Amino acid sequence: MLGTLEGARSPVTTFTDTLYADVHLRPGARIPLRPAHEERAIYTLAGEITIGGDVFPPDRLLVLRPGDTVTAAAGPQGAHLMLFGGAALGSQRYIWWNFVSSSKERIEQAKDEWRRGRFDIVPGDEEEFIPLPAM
Repeated sequence: MLGTLEGARSPVTTFTDTLYADVHLRPGARIPLRPAHEERAIYTLAGEITIGGDVFPPDRLLVLRPGDTVTAAAGPQGAHLMLFGGAALGSQRYIWWNFVSSSKERIEQAKDEWRRGRFDIVPGDEEEFIPLPAM
């Protein structure tokens, strides 16, 4: 866990309002998600969850509306979730492929640096290089 969740606090120092929690729910178990963080999301890694009568299977990213309190209930096999969120960013962000920045110019710089091989190799994955997509 990183940040705070339901009264628990991580010992890790953060410099912004942050939430990251790896949650395992037994079959039928429930977890309330109160609006303690301005922006929040749930990623279902395994199992299914029900929120407000809607069932969500694994491999889903659910972005929660600011201010809403929801309860996630695990399905019959239980569920493995990633909860994350925090304070809203104060400025616009741009995303292109695997690059995210507050500046379009930095995105272009990252593209150029990727093409030139200036990013570190992923440890344990030295054999594969993924070229920039043609967009």
